[in-house]
Parts: sequence; C-alpha cells; structure tokens
Amino acid sequence: MARNIEIKARIRSLAQMRETVSRLAETAPIEIRQDDTFFTCPNGRLKLRRFPDGSGELIFYRRKNEAGPKTSHYEVVPLAQADSMHVALELAYGILGRVCKGRTLYTIGRTRVHIDQVEGLGAFIELEVVLAEGESESSGMKKARELMAALGIAKNDLIDRAYVDLLNKKAADRDT
Repeated sequence: MARNIEIKARIRSLAQMRETVSRLAETAPIEIRQDDTFFTCPNGRLKLRRFPDGSGELIFYRRKNEAGPKTSHYEVVPLAQADSMHVALELAYGILGRVCKGRTLYTIGRTRVHIDQVEGLGAFIELEVVLAEGESESSGMKKARELMAALGIAKNDLIDRAYVDLLNKKAADRDT
C-alpha cells in the first residue's frame, strides 16, 4: 500500500493562503472538481471520487482521526465509468456520506498541497507528504511540520477528521 503523511486544517484567509502556497509551489495550480461518495467500510474508508467527465477513482484508505501529521495508507484505482461503480457500491455497502468540493492542487517537492472549498463547510488546506517505499514516517512528519510552519498553519487550525465526518456531524447537530 502507498503511504503519505497528511494534515488537514481550516484556512483563516483563503487569499493569503493561495498567495503563500503559490510562492512555494513548483507547479502551476490545477483546478479539480470532485464529488466524493463514502461507503460503509469496517476496515477503513472507501470512497468513490467522481469527476465531471464521468471518470473517477475508487480510493481505500486508513488513517487515524487525530489532529496534526498522521500516516495514511491508501490504494487508488482509476475508473472510466464511475457512475456505474457508484450504483454497485451503493447497493453493496450503503452510503455513509457525500462531499462535493472544488480543489486547487499544487506541488511543493514531494508534497501534494490541496486548497479545498468544501460545499457546506468552507475552506481548508491539506498536505500530503508522499513517502517512498521503506522511508520512515518520521521523515515525512518532519517535512509536514516544516511546510506547516512555512504556510503559517497553526496547531489550532488543524482538524482531526475527514470532511464527510464534519458534514455528517453538522447534519446531526442541525437535526437535534
């Protein structure tokens, strides 16, 4: 399984964060529209990511729900017909939740930087420090902390769960 070290944080100023990331980025930003459906999965998380052109990715991952840098183990399977896969997965597993977002992808070294505008939640930044096979997690943790400092991401900005969890909690709070 592939591994990376991840953080997710709220963005206080979207314009300022975009400017800071753009200065550090080694690639031009790529705009991506993503529609993620999460399915019931007892061994981790299973999501189907659909793109506007009908393609998608089936993504399985495991990571702890904790703030700060954490290891994520994942597998990504590209799909040509994501809608058909959605129907099969919904029938087989049931839907846990859905996340729709606009994502701007940058690359800083071996780190994927996502600036996400999540419908119903707001603006966030994710760092994914890609680990090489056999590389220690501590090396990736160090890189994540360095980038957090360079981007001005404070500890109290970090969130400890997936967007789907935040959206489901928001919906549950609304219902009570």
